[in-house]
Amino acid sequence: MVMRLVGARLSEGSDTFVAALTSKDGADAARIVTDLDTFWGSPVAALAGFSSEGGATIPLDQLQLVPPVLPGARVICIGLNYLAHVREGSYRDLDLPEFPTIFARWTSSLTVSGAPIPVPSNEDGVDWEGEIAAFVGQPLVDADPDTARSAVMGYAVFNDVTSRRAQKLTSQWAMGKNGDNSGPLGPLVTADEVGDLRDGLRVQTRVNGETVQDGSTRNMIYELGDVLSLLSHSFTLSPGDVICTGTPEGVGYSRTPPWLLHPGDVVEVEVERLGTISNPVVGNGARRPALER
Repeated sequence: MVMRLVGARLSEGSDTFVAALTSKDGADAARIVTDLDTFWGSPVAALAGFSSEGGATIPLDQLQLVPPVLPGARVICIGLNYLAHVREGSYRDLDLPEFPTIFARWTSSLTVSGAPIPVPSNEDGVDWEGEIAAFVGQPLVDADPDTARSAVMGYAVFNDVTSRRAQKLTSQWAMGKNGDNSGPLGPLVTADEVGDLRDGLRVQTRVNGETVQDGSTRNMIYELGDVLSLLSHSFTLSPGDVICTGTPEGVGYSRTPPWLLHPGDVVEVEVERLGTISNPVVGNGARRPALER
């Protein structure tokens, strides 16, 4: 059974639970698995219990969808992880570093498909970066790559929407990577339904229906198991931590002339076996605080 897991609430500010997308009486619905803390306390146990017993099924239009991410989770991003993307940008003339570029997002920057993405007032627009997010399902400490890879319990479509002007103000990328609602995340698909990223999943991004990125995870420079192993030697990775695996070539700022997202645009990211997320871009006047988690 293909499982697509989401975070959901019955109302604004209420507790978050994890639910599996399904249907009820022909309409989209979600079947409750358990509360968010319990789920990430032991994802394997939570899913095993769900498959044998199940939970309440609620029409999707009665729920507020949110990322299925703990407030205290680490959201760790791999930068410059596809060779063609490295060569299209500011790093085209540099040798590839031995180790990946790592930066962080805060969970408050995450949102879901359909949520509006605002353009900050001091940006000419924002840029797309379609990619895959991996969810850690077991604690990792000093793990070897095979152990680390097997600890991934699921994957989701992700768009690492970036404010390029803010990103380039300093050598650190945090300001450009943490705009309000700038990290839309799709449903979590369990790893057994996805397979090994080394075998190649197609990653596509479209702007207003036009394909702007079309890559394959087969072309990653830094393999996920290796990166997780590296991180686990510096700090403990915990269930619920998220690793965003980098974007292929085709981003907007590297084009001539640059092409950025503006209010009225719609950006979509589609990943083979994971599905599609779609988000409208809006002006800064529509900006609102990210969902509390």
